[in-house]
Amino acid sequence: MALINFNKTVLHNLVSKPKTRKAEKEYPVGTRGHVENDMDLCILCGLCSIKCPTHAITVDKNEKTWSIRPMSCIQCRCCVDNCPKKSLSMGLRFQEPGTEKLTKTFKQSEKAIAAQEALMKAAKERAAAAAAAKAAAANAAGAPAPATAAPEKAPAAPAQATQDQNKE
Repeated sequence: MALINFNKTVLHNLVSKPKTRKAEKEYPVGTRGHVENDMDLCILCGLCSIKCPTHAITVDKNEKTWSIRPMSCIQCRCCVDNCPKKSLSMGLRFQEPGTEKLTKTFKQSEKAIAAQEALMKAAKERAAAAAAAKAAAANAAGAPAPATAAPEKAPAAPAQATQDQNKE
């Protein structure tokens, strides 16, 4: 008798609409999902990997890559809060579960690499110009050359002056 009731339920479910509706879940503001990185803004400073308590983030400056192990990330937001260029953000969707531990690796674009190299070159030129201006100002004031020049042996004149003062 139970088999007949079960078959009746199965047939009814096959031909009728479901009683429930599938709704897209809305995540509230402030929900912590997965970490997203805008590699065009990232300068690969490594602060995110230093601040990460689970060491889920790896930065390789030589290869210009940024990697994250999503299943090791605890969504604490330390990396996002400490990013100086604000290239990191928290997505609203959670990481999909899986059977394997993945490492997501992102590489900087050639455009971003070229822009960073241009900034570094400009900074070095500014530093060299500032050092040259400082050296020129020191030479104009009659002061000895800056510490970058080879140090010369100090004259003994100041010691003799103090001895002459003691004699008087």
